[in-house]
Amino acid sequence: MLQRTKLLTLIMLAGLLIMSACTGSNSNQKADEGSTNKAVADDKSPITVTMFSASQNTQWDDMQSPVGQKIKELTGVTLKPDFPVGDPKQKISLMAASDEYPDLIFASNNANIIVDAGGLIDLAPLIDKYGPNIKKLYGDYLKRLRWSKDDKSIYFLGTYGVNQQQWEPLDGFQLQHRVVKELGYPQLKTVQDYEKAIRTYIEKHPTTDGQPTLGLSLLADDWRIAQSVTNPALFATGGSDDGEWYIDDKTQKPVIHYTRPEEKEYFKWLNHMYNSGLIDPESFIQKYDQYKAKIASGRVLAIIDSKWQYREPEQALRQEGKEDQMYGMYPIVLNESFKNRNFQSAGYSGGVGVGISKNAKDPVRLIKFLDWLCSDEAQILNNWGIEGVNYTVVDGKRTISKEEMEKRVNDPQFSKKTGIGVYGYPFPQYGDGVLDSSGQAYTVKTEQQIIDDYTATEKEVLAKYGATMWKDIYPKVSEFPVKPWGSAWQINIPQESDGAITMQKMTDLVRKRIPEMIMSKPDVFDGLWDSFQKELEQAGVHELEKQFEGLLKERIELFNE
Repeated sequence: MLQRTKLLTLIMLAGLLIMSACTGSNSNQKADEGSTNKAVADDKSPITVTMFSASQNTQWDDMQSPVGQKIKELTGVTLKPDFPVGDPKQKISLMAASDEYPDLIFASNNANIIVDAGGLIDLAPLIDKYGPNIKKLYGDYLKRLRWSKDDKSIYFLGTYGVNQQQWEPLDGFQLQHRVVKELGYPQLKTVQDYEKAIRTYIEKHPTTDGQPTLGLSLLADDWRIAQSVTNPALFATGGSDDGEWYIDDKTQKPVIHYTRPEEKEYFKWLNHMYNSGLIDPESFIQKYDQYKAKIASGRVLAIIDSKWQYREPEQALRQEGKEDQMYGMYPIVLNESFKNRNFQSAGYSGGVGVGISKNAKDPVRLIKFLDWLCSDEAQILNNWGIEGVNYTVVDGKRTISKEEMEKRVNDPQFSKKTGIGVYGYPFPQYGDGVLDSSGQAYTVKTEQQIIDDYTATEKEVLAKYGATMWKDIYPKVSEFPVKPWGSAWQINIPQESDGAITMQKMTDLVRKRIPEMIMSKPDVFDGLWDSFQKELEQAGVHELEKQFEGLLKERIELFNE
């Protein structure tokens, strides 16, 4: 997720190596006073740094924004990223096969392909010598960046906010505010409740602005199928976000989540929805841009997705004054025997991030740039923007005007225009709620800020459900144990193993068979599910589960050394 920031004055001491103390993992940690707040990028000569990013950045500004220009001024670095079209794994595999790499690589959860090919260097010695700000940002979590129990190398700097406080649900079942308002704020706990609300409203309002009203629109475009179609089956049946895995809290035994009978019932419900005409018939053929355009039109009553996937079209609705056609996020489950685990804590895993390739000509310059990105100066710049332009300092506190905050909230192109937030993910970043040496948060996000940013309609809907924030209607973090393995989707299967081949076979099967089952006639669903399970067995999923159980145990041991 993208973060936002401010600029402090750069003080450079040529040739001086700045050291810092490591802080603990307290979520309200304060940045140490002293020299670690200054940049160590002592070489500002112009350099172009090539980078591969497995994740698209629709706000990328080509470093032409004010923040992008400031970063070039302060570091001399011009980033030239490559954002692949389609499945990034194909490009990553091609890089590994050709043994040709850009300077920096963000391979997301396919980093094992590059690591196994020897494409990334060990950053640990460089961090030890040139990374005071890196050490300070990660604190005690730095050891969680080690690759494995047997290989203690650090191949990349973990992204996601360190010591992040989760104040908002990350994903769920979205429903437009106009639906719940007209239906008198109905109970929304199970898929049956969700279905009833969609059905009742669409029967009353078959068109929206002259176009057919769409009930539930799903997204199955390439890897995005996981966010909208397959992961929700896990979440609705009591699973946490562990990728392809369901892991029991007590036994810590992993199973491929598609093999669970509970999920059969979830997909059977989607099949029922499709055959009832309540699912957008283009769900399994539409591209991401088409999906976003439909949402921005205001005619899609419901989606099941992650917030970051539909943030832009929802901002467009807000900009057009269509508050009623924006979405609430509800913790829907298959039935009331399950709890939605959106807020279960995984601690800090650091399992994906940016690494330096073996082909980089100047690794020292690159680690200094990454260390600068971890500095207070860079973190505040990326989150708050430029002093005097995006914020002012009043009595020692950074302050954003009402007009500027409205731009942040309402303008879908705000980050691209300003550069604020563009240089957060996938680079290292402090999480929401972490305080700098002035006692103020690195990011602009606070619980009160989130509430202030809600539209009047959103506040009205929440109040009707007895809530102030969306998190209030979800099961609380205290209701679940902290996962000792972090996030299991970040645990990589060794690339050359049978398990890696099985994982690819399973991915191909899932992307083909699950849409087929959802779109099938109800009377053949059971037979298709049984055939799907046999195909998974033939692909070797049970052997894969045994292999992964060993990797999971190693991760738990590594994290708890």
